[in-house]
Amino acid sequence: MTGMAAPSEHEARRAPRPKLDAVTAAAVDIAREAALAAAGTHGVGEHLGTIVEGDRVVTHLFACTHGGYRGWRWNVTLVRALRAKVPTVDEVALLPGEDALLAPAWVPWSERVSPDDVTPGMLMPTPLEDERLEPGYTGGEHAADRDPAEASQTRAVVAELGLGRERLLSPYGRQETAERWLAGEGGPDNPMAKQAPGPCVTCGYFVRLQGSLGTIFGVCANLMSPSDGTVVAVDHGCGAHSDVHDETHAADLTAPIWDTISMSEGSLFD
Repeated sequence: MTGMAAPSEHEARRAPRPKLDAVTAAAVDIAREAALAAAGTHGVGEHLGTIVEGDRVVTHLFACTHGGYRGWRWNVTLVRALRAKVPTVDEVALLPGEDALLAPAWVPWSERVSPDDVTPGMLMPTPLEDERLEPGYTGGEHAADRDPAEASQTRAVVAELGLGRERLLSPYGRQETAERWLAGEGGPDNPMAKQAPGPCVTCGYFVRLQGSLGTIFGVCANLMSPSDGTVVAVDHGCGAHSDVHDETHAADLTAPIWDTISMSEGSLFD
């Protein structure tokens, strides 16, 4: 006895689609009762149509009238057994339609937290494997400025005694910081910097940072500047540059007037 050959891909494509079962499609009242039982206070609206799921399997769609579920639909699937006169309820579900009002996509806490979320009393843990940091005993960017042997001995002593900071900025951490600061309010690409009379690097209130970040950044120390106390790039700038002078103060002033008092003869204490 030979087995039957499996249908080809072409034959599978031509498989007949299930036909709409008239009895199941007409059972709108049965589907509505099932939707009302499941809806509770969410409400069931008008009948929106049907979907043929299979032979004698039909899903009825009803609008949801709840204000918070705009565009959602009650899906009530009915199935009719062979030769049965009345279909039965297979499943009821509230599902979003094409224009449904949906909640924003869920974002993990670690990705949606921002600096503004750090309030007094709140702790922001640093990952143990944070690539922006490196062990403090390496000496950070200043280690390369010293004799390698001396630096190695220093790191050993620091590690043994537990002195110094536990972790320092890594090269990646410094690069990431520089990119963030350049793109921020203290960078060169904003209206304040473009309209400034001069760059921060030529301002008397500019205080450079130490280390490699100091080649690009400093801190503003001008009370009247909007950047006072914040990190600014060397090519940032504002209208409170130290070289800005009021022309009216440079005008020649009149000679001082000396007021004299003439006194009568006699002692002042008479």
